[in-house]
Amino acid sequence: MKKGKLYLIPTTLGDGTEEKTLPPTVLNAIKNIDIFIVENIRTSRRYIKKMYKEKDIDNTIFLSYGKHDRLDLHEDFLSHIYSGKDVGIISEAGVPCVADPGSKIVNFAHQFQIEVVPIVGPSSILLALMASGLNGQNFAFIGYLPIDKLDRKKKIIELEILSRKTKQTQIFMETPYRNIQMFEALLNVCTKLTKLCIASNISLHNEKITTKTIGEWKTEKVDIHKKPTIFLIQA
Repeated sequence: MKKGKLYLIPTTLGDGTEEKTLPPTVLNAIKNIDIFIVENIRTSRRYIKKMYKEKDIDNTIFLSYGKHDRLDLHEDFLSHIYSGKDVGIISEAGVPCVADPGSKIVNFAHQFQIEVVPIVGPSSILLALMASGLNGQNFAFIGYLPIDKLDRKKKIIELEILSRKTKQTQIFMETPYRNIQMFEALLNVCTKLTKLCIASNISLHNEKITTKTIGEWKTEKVDIHKKPTIFLIQA
């Protein structure tokens, strides 16, 4: 029998943006796939039902690959693929496998020559870069910086020096309730001519993306507490 495929299915970055940010191929995948590997079963069930009300959720298989889950890829994934069934990966927000542990599953699929089908959707990282005005030819996504103040300071200095040498845009994020600490650390550590872009609530009705120098940011008040935010710097 023909092997199934692995579909990478994006979600929105916030409620109410389905029509604006998701193409019809997402709905088609949700309609036709009955086995999903997800970060959070509860939110994924709600998302699928919102996208396609007629979906038989009770007869849909959900496999969790969250931080503390153990997924047997041979038993839970490969067995379905070899029986000809397609499987979908759904992230908590945005596109799967970018700033997301799903890449391990995709790597496993490639080892067994399983076709991987990425579906277009919103990526806060790329949308922030597009709108920042910073270097889009040479950039790096760092993920989360250290929580410890001294370690975070060292990392910011390291990233600023690297950016100055290479003109590379450095992209990173923070847990929303620590956004203000990150912002203050950048103001205290970076030189005044370094450019900083703050992109919050991307794709939502209150989206705000602003790029200024560190010197200019020092005279600004920001409202990013508990708002999903991407930070970008270029020295």
